Formats: sequence, structure tokens, C-alpha cells
Amino acid sequence: MGARPTAAMDQAAAPLLARLPPSPHDFTADDLLNGFLDYVAERGLELYPAQEEAILEIFGGKNVILNTPTGSGKSLVAAAMHFKALAEGMKSYYTCPIKALVSEKFFSLCNDFGPENVGMLTGDAAVNRDAPIICCTAEILANIALREGEKALCDYVIMDEFHYYSDRDRGAAWQIPLLTLPQARFLLMSATLGGTEFFQEELTRLTGEQTAVIKSTVRPVPLDFEYRETPLHETVATLVKSGKAPIYIVSFTQRGCAEEAQNLMSQDYCTKEEKRAITAALAGAGPGSAFGGPFKFSSPYGREVQRFVRHGIGLHHAGLLPKYRLLVEKLAQQGHLKIICGTDTLGVGVNIPIRTVLFTKLCKFDGEKTAILSVRDFQQISGRAGRKGFDNQGSVVAQAPEHVIENMRLEAKAGNDPAKRRKIVRKKPPEKGYVHWDRQTFERLIQSPPEPLVSRFQVTHGMLVNVLGREEGGCLALKRLIRGTHDRPAVRRQHGRTAMLLFRSLVEARIIEFVPREDGPGKRLRINADLQEDFSLNHALSLYVLETVGKLDPDSGTYPLDLLTLVESILENPDLILQKQLDRLKTEKLAELKAAGVEYEQRMEELEKLDYPRPNREFIYGTFNDYARRHPWVGQENIRPKGVAREMYEQYLSFSEYIREYNLERAEGLLLRYVSEVYKALVQTVPEYAKDSDTIDMIAYFRALIRGVDSSLLDEWERLRDPSFQPRAAAPGGAVEPAAFDVTRNVKEFTVLVRNELFFFLRALARRDYEVAAEMVEGEEAPWTADRLDEALRGYYAEHAAIRTDPAARSPSNTIIHPAEDGGSWVVQQIIADPEDHNDWMLDCKVDIDRSRDAGRPVIVLRRIAS
Repeated sequence: MGARPTAAMDQAAAPLLARLPPSPHDFTADDLLNGFLDYVAERGLELYPAQEEAILEIFGGKNVILNTPTGSGKSLVAAAMHFKALAEGMKSYYTCPIKALVSEKFFSLCNDFGPENVGMLTGDAAVNRDAPIICCTAEILANIALREGEKALCDYVIMDEFHYYSDRDRGAAWQIPLLTLPQARFLLMSATLGGTEFFQEELTRLTGEQTAVIKSTVRPVPLDFEYRETPLHETVATLVKSGKAPIYIVSFTQRGCAEEAQNLMSQDYCTKEEKRAITAALAGAGPGSAFGGPFKFSSPYGREVQRFVRHGIGLHHAGLLPKYRLLVEKLAQQGHLKIICGTDTLGVGVNIPIRTVLFTKLCKFDGEKTAILSVRDFQQISGRAGRKGFDNQGSVVAQAPEHVIENMRLEAKAGNDPAKRRKIVRKKPPEKGYVHWDRQTFERLIQSPPEPLVSRFQVTHGMLVNVLGREEGGCLALKRLIRGTHDRPAVRRQHGRTAMLLFRSLVEARIIEFVPREDGPGKRLRINADLQEDFSLNHALSLYVLETVGKLDPDSGTYPLDLLTLVESILENPDLILQKQLDRLKTEKLAELKAAGVEYEQRMEELEKLDYPRPNREFIYGTFNDYARRHPWVGQENIRPKGVAREMYEQYLSFSEYIREYNLERAEGLLLRYVSEVYKALVQTVPEYAKDSDTIDMIAYFRALIRGVDSSLLDEWERLRDPSFQPRAAAPGGAVEPAAFDVTRNVKEFTVLVRNELFFFLRALARRDYEVAAEMVEGEEAPWTADRLDEALRGYYAEHAAIRTDPAARSPSNTIIHPAEDGGSWVVQQIIADPEDHNDWMLDCKVDIDRSRDAGRPVIVLRRIAS
């Protein structure tokens, strides 16, 4: 399995691989341990006592539960287990909760062990899946464990961020390997495990090997704690002046992050020299540069992000474009930012070095209700304070509730005057989204141990199909699985009853059938469902698309749009965007009802009946209900017809136009992620025979749209889908990052980008929005202005009433492109479609290839508008 080291192997390229013994049988445990410790010494590291103890236990063949603070080197312990597995010719798995962290760990392990020895499985991409070291999400490993159990080629399992065991929605995936992989040795890691006795006993019982528990509360950088009863802006100013920046201000909503950043803009936190350094970094100049060239704040919300960043304030939350989050991370790593306003997602897989964590609240909405933070959540976030190698001390600060601070100010102002104190109008606490906290709450969160991890095991159709599909003993394996769950006996019995009900439904749907004994020995159950190796709910929904696409009418005139709706219906709902769509419909309906003189109560009743657009809903629900009868594990609630991407394509809106249309500036990242998922599903789920030329154009539109906004969501995915892709190993300690994407490299794709740009320009002209249009093109000799465009189009409007922007107007046949053979500028004529179909006017343009390459988008030089 994988490569063995050679005498000529460069230790710098893959330092751990170079220290492997020549064969899996030619070493002792001490040899292996000494080889790993040599690697540690070469990196100039000194092991903490907990690290050393954990590594010794791993090389001693034990399971290990590692419960140490954030920043205490758990990744190095994980590397020791991978090293041991590879030396023995065994297979090891690294799992964690987030795809981005899986990817980060994949490249890191490529650096240490060589790309040929590391694979990655994330559900939508697979690289080197037969490698001896696999990085994957917990759900991927859980599916392997269910399908193969003790026969799975899974010898060592590292489960990072193991506190996700208690996650309401995903916890079962973290429990299943602990029930089904007796052949494995486990390393469970988290900073906030709580009690570990149960897991120690369960791992020992499962594997038959001892389990060592290594706990430590000693942090590489100790923390101090402070409760503040001053307004937030004063608290921040005090912390900055006392040298406690960079500060991560924790809000629990994206809106809260943006509002705090805006509130802090009224005060300077950086010197003039520090601001000049930020400007230089954004310009791509000097050692402080965050990127290789000028950073482009090209989206609608980019102007706000730029304004904050130049002030030394970063924003970091899931609503931002990935490139803005990455910019903030890099600027923070280089010491340019004094303040980062972000959400509580900081705890996992985010590389922002910070000295102080500042909580704006100690309560949050958990999806069901607003409650005081759990000790685990508080300590996970707090643990990010203090930078190893930079800080001697980290700080955790919590704000008192705003109304409490305000009331204290009013009381201080009134002094001891009884009359003034009686006149105080006390500020009341918020009616929504608030649970009271005080200094004692803060002290409890600091001093209490994390809550015990609780089982979130659930029996599902997919679980049954996976386990019962084993070559032999599926029924017995299912019984053992349920009897072994980490639940009370009464709950286990309920799991058993649920399993029986689901089993009967699978039999009734003829997905499972009994095989008569006279057919010979072997298993008595047969799975009739066509399940591939990577069976999952997502795969089952993809099968629905594959089965249903043939029921669409290719000659309907709306085939690409109907296909798009079919794909959108299997994706998660972008709830905020759908709510914006519904709000728009309600606003329009309300105006209509008011104009018609409808009474208020009746207006409200009519508005309640409205829903966000669900194109082809009858067709989608009807076909899915039929599919679900034959595949009951998919669940009726998993079909979600909607029309976000369809609306974008039907109206041929650019990303920026759609953002402005629905005031989604603070949720650009949400829209981009959703459109990326749509594009990926179109590419990998829709069969090739179902993709006509119009569909291919539609797919190209979405790819071009995504790349024009932020290519990072596609870069890695497309590289990983490339069968010839081989990750490269960086220098020791270096990060592996994609090179800047050249938008001109692929002529066909760049042609789509050019057509898109020209059509967006034409639509601005059609609206006579000449200010916007002038910003979209360059002039050959003099710049285009609104007045100049107005004058250039007077002749056109003397002959034609309007500029058409319907689907026929944006036909590829209306764009005539002459690429330059020498790689120079392209010559392009864009026909302007008119209502009479004369089409006798055009845009005479040039596309500057060199500038387009630098800009990351087509640079259109408009030479003239003429007939």
C-alpha cells in the first residue's frame, strides 16, 4: 500500500515518509518511535507532556482519548498514528466535521507522507481513494463502517473534534464507527470532551485493547478572564490600548457581525503607518502582501469589506464570499488587523491568530430556542485566544447585557440623589433573542467542565439498507448494532421497534426480499435497490434526478429550465434567499390588494397564502412521491422545489444584479455556495445524454458566473475531479494553495464569459442605465461616459423603440467572435436585437486578452455603436 522510502528520497518533500522502515516487517516498536521523534526534533518542536504520553501509548498499540486544550498539538499526535499505520502496511482514516478542514488536512498530510500515500473522500469528490491514508468527513467513514463492519479495510481511526458526537443532526456518524469497527485502533481528540470514562470502557470492550485517556488543562498560552460592564466600543478601545489586539469579537448572527464592525468605524485603532501597510498588502506590494497582486473587491458587498479592512477591522462569517474570508485570515496572520468581527464558527477549521476573544453575548439561539451558551461552546470559542509563539497570555472577555450597562450608567449619573434615582427610566431587556446572564454566569462557564457527550443515534432506512446489504450476516449485524448503541436499554428497545417498522416498509417496497433456502447457502436477504459503493441520501436523490430526467419534454421550449428546477429540488434550501423571494411577492401582492381596495384583515389573509416560487411543483412532487414509494429511505421531506438558480438564468442576471435585486449584500457567500452546488449537480448528476446544446450553454453560464465572482469554490472541486490530478507537496510548513486561475486559458469557457459580459452591458443599455453601463466597458481613445453612450444610441432609438433582452436576443449567434491566433486581442461584434428583428445595429468591440488575464474577467473595449 503506497510508496516506501528510498535512499534518494528528499526528506524535506515528505519528511515522515522518508523515515519509514524499508518494509512493514523490518523494525521494532522502538525503531518506529525513534524515527518519529527524530522528525519532531528536526522540526524544532518540544513535546508537551500530554503529547509525549499520547504518542507513547499509540506506539504501544492502545486506543487513545486525547482531551487537551486548543493549540496543544493534537495534530502531531494524529500524525504519529498515521506514521505507525503506514509503517505497518495498514490503512488509517482521519475524520472531522467540515469538508474544508478535511481538505486542509489532506494537503498537510500530502506534505508529510507524499501525495501518493494520501487520499480524500468528501461526498462530491474523491482523490486516490485506495491510498493508505484517507481524509474524510465522519459521515463517509460511518457509511463504510455500516456497509463493511469488521471486514472494512480500516485499521486506525482518528476522529478529530469528537465533541460532534453530541451534535443533534450529525452525532450518529461519530458513534457508528465505535459500534462497528472492532478491528481498528482509535484516537479520539477534542478540547472539550467532558467525561471520558464511558468512551474508555466502550473502546476497550469493542477492540479488546486497552484505552489510554490523556487529559490536560495546561494550555501552551494561559488565559485570563474579564467581565466588562462598559459599552462595547469602550471595551474594545481599552483592549487595543492595553496591547490585547488582535481581538475576535464574537456575535451569533451575521447581521450582528456587520453591525458591530460598522459601529467600530467611528474610532481609529490603527496608526497611519499601519493603515499604509494594509493598503500595500491589498495592492500586492511588499512583504505585507496578502496576495500576489492587487486584491479585487468586485462584488456588491466588497466596498463595505474593503472599508472595514482598510480601517484594521475584519469580517468573518459564512455569509461572506470565500475570497473575503481568506483575505481576512491572511491579513490577520500577517498582523494587519486589530479587530475581527465574526460568528461563533471560529472554533473549527479557521486559521485566524487572535490574542483576545470578546463575547458580545453569553446566550444564543440554538435552532429551537434562545439559551445560555453551553460550557462546551463557550470553551471551544474561548480556546482560540492566545497565539502560540506570539503571546505569553491570551484573554477572554465577556460583555454584560447592553441594557444592564445602560442602567448602570443612568444610576451612576443620578448618584446618591433619591429624587434623580426615582426619575430613572430603566432600559428593559430585549423581548426576543435574549436570556439573562451576569458575572456569575460567566464564572460558571469558565469553571465548569463541559457537559457530558450524549448519544444522538437514530435508525434510518439508509442505515438498514447499508447493513443488510452485507455479503453475509446482515440481520445479525443490524441486531448487534442496535443492541450496542450508547443509549439506555429503553431507548435501544425503541431503536429496535423503529428498525422493524423500517424493515417492513423496505420489504413492502420490494427493496428487500427473502431468498428461499432451497436456493442454496448464503444470506437469506437480497437488496434489490441499485446501490453504488458511495450510497448515501445525496446519492439516492441523485438517482431520482437520473430516473426523472427522461420524463421531461426536450421539445417543450423550457427544457433547460425544467431540468434546472429538477436539480434545484434535491438541494438544501437557501432559506434566507427564499424568504427574500417571498417578501418580494408579498410586497407586490400587498400593493395590488391595496389598489383594489381590499380590507386590511383580508389583505393579511391573502398574504398568508403566498409561498416562495416553486416551479413545476406538481410534476416534482408527483414524480418524487412515486420514487419515494420505491426508495423510502429518501424521506418525503427531502424534495424541495424552488427557483433561485432558475430565476437567475431565466432573467439572465449577473451575480451582482441578483444580490442587489434582493438586498443580499450580507449573504453573498450563501448565494455563491448555492449556485456552486447547482452547478456541481448539473455537471455530475445530469447524464450526458440529457444535456442538449441549450443545457450545455446553461451549465457554462453558471460556471462563468461562479468563476467571475470567486473561483475558489470551483478550483479545488474541479482539480479533485480530474483523474490526472496529483496534489503537490509544499515545503515543510508551507501551505499548498492553488495558483491564480487564468480565465483566458480555456477558449470555449472564456467565450462564454465574453458573451455574458456583453449581454449584461446590453441589458444596462436597454434600461438606459448609462452610468452602470459606462463602468462595464473601456474606451479605445476616450473613456465611455453616460452622456457619450446616450449620444451614441440616439440613432438606434430613432429607428427602434427598444433593445430586446429576451432569450432569443441572447442567442450565441448574435455574438460574432474572431479570436486572435497570436494570443492578442479578440475582435467581437455583438448584434443588438430590436423588436422588428432588423438587427441592423451592433457593438463593435475588442477584448483585451492580457488585461483580462490580469483582471480575472473579460475586459471589453467598446470601439463604437453603429449600424
